[in-house]
Amino acid sequence: MANRLYEKCGAFARFKWLRALACLGTFALACAAHAADPYWVGVSGPLTGHDAQYGEQWKRGFDLALDQINGSGGIHGHPLQYDFEDSRSDPRQAVAIAQKFAGDSRILLELGDLSSGASMAASPIYQRAGLVQFGFTNSHPDFTKGGDYMWSTAISQAEEQPLLAQYVTGGLGFRKIAVLYLNTDWGRTSEDIFAKAALSHGAQIVAAEGYQPDEKDFRATITRVRSANPDSIVLISYYSDGAQIVRQARTAGIGLPIAAVGSVYSPKFIELGGEAVNGIYTESNFFPGDPRPEVQSFVQRYRAKYGADPDTFAARAYDAMILAGELLSRYGATRAAVHDGLAKIDDVPSVIFGHFHFDAQTRRVAGAKNQDLVVKDGKFARWDGASALKAQ
Repeated sequence: MANRLYEKCGAFARFKWLRALACLGTFALACAAHAADPYWVGVSGPLTGHDAQYGEQWKRGFDLALDQINGSGGIHGHPLQYDFEDSRSDPRQAVAIAQKFAGDSRILLELGDLSSGASMAASPIYQRAGLVQFGFTNSHPDFTKGGDYMWSTAISQAEEQPLLAQYVTGGLGFRKIAVLYLNTDWGRTSEDIFAKAALSHGAQIVAAEGYQPDEKDFRATITRVRSANPDSIVLISYYSDGAQIVRQARTAGIGLPIAAVGSVYSPKFIELGGEAVNGIYTESNFFPGDPRPEVQSFVQRYRAKYGADPDTFAARAYDAMILAGELLSRYGATRAAVHDGLAKIDDVPSVIFGHFHFDAQTRRVAGAKNQDLVVKDGKFARWDGASALKAQ
């Protein structure tokens, strides 16, 4: 009898203890949930459509950055998260997304869109809302002229195209150049700046052919280019269309040296182009073979997570999310704090640029440079300094 009573009393005591623990656990979870309300970044970019591959690379870069930020305790205990809305690189969709983000007080900073045209269509909405639009791939010179809420870590076309012109004329020896360019605002502006810079270096533009974003058959364009008798070709393309142009040019028997703007720099360019893209010259402000410790740490973590090498777009996305974390951590979690912080922030950690700061006038990275590359044996490699024309 005494033993049974003891067992009942013990069971009752254990029940009360477990119940107390459960209550404490519920209270702790509630407190933790309240303390861990996330800080939100909005993303406008392509998840579907012909530019979807860029959005996928963005997500990989963003997620790797969040692994680092949130794995280290977040932003003063708050996790950082992002809301990625699919724009399909369409200016109309970018405008609709901007309206959504502008009206959502949770969104402290916006990243994107992919193309300058899509971003610039939405810029007035962000400017009026006092919400920073950080176009980290937007190289159009006019993007950051849309207002003091427009910032970018992309090298402006006004800087990038002269660098490409210097590479192909001074380094590769191009003299009679045919240019194939994507017939968008980005492509037309890039072609115009490149052509003027190439001319200033003593080269001639013997043909300039635009093509549409959804174009797949470039044979007629290639025939017209051949008739201009160039000694070289320059592509102002993205990697999907650039790879197709190269394949079709090589199939048509055109063995001229070809260089392409840095937008083609991606493992996908090699995957889509196959052996045809061996020997193609390009440039990038990111290269996974860069021996700098911050680059190699990023590359190793990327490989461990995704089983592949990162491209420029993954690296740019990673840097953009790291910058978002730095801004919120250093200056506060409000739209105004992010805006004001960009004008002051210095020594920003970056895979692409090392540690950098912004030029307050251009609202872009001060002193950014590119690396000259070539596709060799199915991989991107540093250019060895040899003239492309002599190599023919």
